Amino acid sequence: MATVSVAKQRTSVRVGVQKFGTFLSGMIMPNIGAFIAWGIITALFIKTGWVPFPELGGFGNNAAGTPNVGLVGPMITYLLPLLIAYTGGKMVYDVRGGVVGAIGTMGVIVGAGIPMFIGAMIMGPLGGWTMKKIDAIWDGKIRPGFEMLVNNFSAGIWGALLAMLGFFGISPLVQAFSTAAGNFVQFLVHNGLLPLTSIFIEPAKVLFLNNAINHGVLTPLGIQQSLDQGKSILFLLEANPGPGAGILLAYMFFGRGAAKASAPGAFIIQFLGGIHEIYFPYVLMRPLLILGAIAGGMTGIATLAITNSGLVAPAAPGSIFAVIAQTSRDSYVGVILSVILAATVSFLVSSLILRTTHHSDEVDLGAATSKMEELKGKKSSVSSALLGAGGGTALLTRPIENIVFACDAGMGSSAMGASVLRNKIKAAGFPGVKVTNAAIANLTDTYDVVITHQDLAERAQPLTTGAVHVSVDNFMNSPRYDEIVELVKSSNAAPAAQGSTTAAEPTAQAATAVGGKDVLLAESVILNGTATDRDSAIDEAGKLLLDRGSVDMDYIHAMHEREESVSTYMGSFLAIPHGTNAAKDHILHSGVSIVRYPEGIDWGGKQVKFVVGVAGINNEHLHILASIAKIFTNKAQVAQLEQATSVEEVLDLFGKVNA
Repeated sequence: MATVSVAKQRTSVRVGVQKFGTFLSGMIMPNIGAFIAWGIITALFIKTGWVPFPELGGFGNNAAGTPNVGLVGPMITYLLPLLIAYTGGKMVYDVRGGVVGAIGTMGVIVGAGIPMFIGAMIMGPLGGWTMKKIDAIWDGKIRPGFEMLVNNFSAGIWGALLAMLGFFGISPLVQAFSTAAGNFVQFLVHNGLLPLTSIFIEPAKVLFLNNAINHGVLTPLGIQQSLDQGKSILFLLEANPGPGAGILLAYMFFGRGAAKASAPGAFIIQFLGGIHEIYFPYVLMRPLLILGAIAGGMTGIATLAITNSGLVAPAAPGSIFAVIAQTSRDSYVGVILSVILAATVSFLVSSLILRTTHHSDEVDLGAATSKMEELKGKKSSVSSALLGAGGGTALLTRPIENIVFACDAGMGSSAMGASVLRNKIKAAGFPGVKVTNAAIANLTDTYDVVITHQDLAERAQPLTTGAVHVSVDNFMNSPRYDEIVELVKSSNAAPAAQGSTTAAEPTAQAATAVGGKDVLLAESVILNGTATDRDSAIDEAGKLLLDRGSVDMDYIHAMHEREESVSTYMGSFLAIPHGTNAAKDHILHSGVSIVRYPEGIDWGGKQVKFVVGVAGINNEHLHILASIAKIFTNKAQVAQLEQATSVEEVLDLFGKVNA
C-alpha cells in the first residue's frame, strides 16, 4: 500500500489567528452587498454627498421641525450589525442560531448607541453556540407534539436573556474597546505614524492573517469613523491594490521564466479583480520583496493622510473598481494618487531587488505557490492561474491523492474511464491514489485532478477551481492517462509495493446479483445487432433494458438526450449509451445490455462494434463497467469478443460476472 502521511494538526499561533480571521471574514463577506448599498446611499445623500437629500441622508429637520432620520444612520446602526450577527449565529447553529444571535445583538446595539460591529461579531456566534448547547440538554426528550412549543419558547427566552446580557454586560466592554482603539488610531494619524502600520499589515497579508486585522479591527473602526466624518482612511490600509500591483509589474519587466510569463495575467486578476492572493507566491519566491510591499503600503497611506482622503465603506474585493466606487466625493484625487504612488514605489523597490539578486523564478514558482497553500491551510482558488491548470502536464504543488472522472450522469463513461486509470495507477505502484467518478453537478472543489470529456470541461472547471483539469475525447485509451500517471509519480512519494489492492477498487470477479436481480443477463446480450446507425443502436440497447424491466421508456429517451449533448463513444470500438443525470428516477433496477455489430456502425464519425447500454442505481453497475473497461483496454480480449460465437463466451470474458 502507498504510504499515507497524515498531516500533523497545526496548533501554532499563526494558524489560530488565521482560523479566527477566516471566521470573522465568514461573517462579513456574505454581507458585503449590504455594506456597498449603505456606501452608495451615504455617498449620494448625506449632507456632503453628490446629491444631498435630507430625508434620505438623515440631516436637517422635516416640515414639523423633527430631525430627519434618513437611511444612513438606521442602516449602519441596526441593519448591518444584525446581518453580521445573524450570519455568525447561522455559521454556528444554522438559522436557529442566527435568530438567537441577532436577538442578543439588539441588546448590544441599544446599550451602546453606536454601530456595534464588534459586538455583533461577539453576540452572533455566542447566541448560536449557547442555543446549540441548550438544545442538546433536552434533545430526544421532548414529548411528540410539543417540539414547536419547546423550541420556540426556549429560543425566545434565551434570546431575551442574551439581549439583556448584551445591554448591561457586553455593550460597555465593546464600547470601551472601540473608544480605546479609535483613540489609538487618532494618535497614529495626528503623529504621522499611521503609515508604519504597513510594516505589520503587508507581511500579515502574505501569511493570510489579513482577515483578522481587516474584518476584526479596521472595518469596524472604519465604519464608525465614516459615520462620524463621512469617510475613513482605514478602509484602504489593507485593501489598496497598489503594493501588490507594483510587485507584479516588476516581475513583468525583470522577472524570469514562469514567473515573468504569468505576471501579466496575475496583474489583471489582482488589480482589476481584487484578488490580492494571486501575488503572494511571487513574494514567497523572493521574501525580500515584502520590502517593496511595505514601502508601497506606507506610501499609499501617507498619501491618503496628507490629502485627507478615504472611502465611505469597505472596498471588497480590493479591486481598483471597488476602491473607486466607495471613494468619498472629496477624495478621488487622493485615493487614485495613493494607488498610483503605492504601485510606483512598490515597483521601484521590487525591481531593484529583482535586478540585484539572482534566483530561479521558473523553478520556484510552483514551490512558492505550494508554500502559499500551506500558509493558507487549503487549496488556493487562484493558483491555477499561476500554474497553467487545464492540461494534464500542469505543474502540481501537492501530492496527487484524489482524482475524479466527471460526466453528465456520473454513471457511465466516467465510471469506465475511472476504472481504466485506476488500473494504470495501481500498476504504477500507487494504489493509495483514489480514483472515483461523479456527475458534474455533484463536483466539489476537493479534488487534485479532474478529468472530463472535452465537451464538458467548461462546465466542470468553475466547480473545481483548485484542481488540475484534463480533458479527453477517448475514455478507454486516451494518451492523457499516461501523462496523469507520470504526474502521480512525480508528485507523490516513493510508490508502495506492487500487488496491493484497495477496498474501493472494483474487480472483474465481483458478483453482480443485487436485490435478487443480476445486472447482466444472458438475454441482454445480442451478438448480431440489426441497427445500422447510432440512434437505432441506442434504441436496440435500450429495448433490452426495457424488456427486462430495468428502465421505463422515458429512460431510453434520456439516452438519446445524453448522446446529443456529449458522445458516449469510449474508444476501442465501444460506446456506452446511458441516460442523463436527471433520468435516474426512470431506472427501476440496475441493468446492463450488450449488442455487438460485427460490421461496425458509424457513431459520430467513429466506428463502433460494441454498444453497452447502462442503467445503474447507486453503484450497483460499476463492477460490470470495470470488467468491460479491463477488456476493452486489452487488444487481445477485444479480438476475442469480435470472434465470440456464443453469449457464454462473452460472459466468460467478463470474469463470469453472474457467478
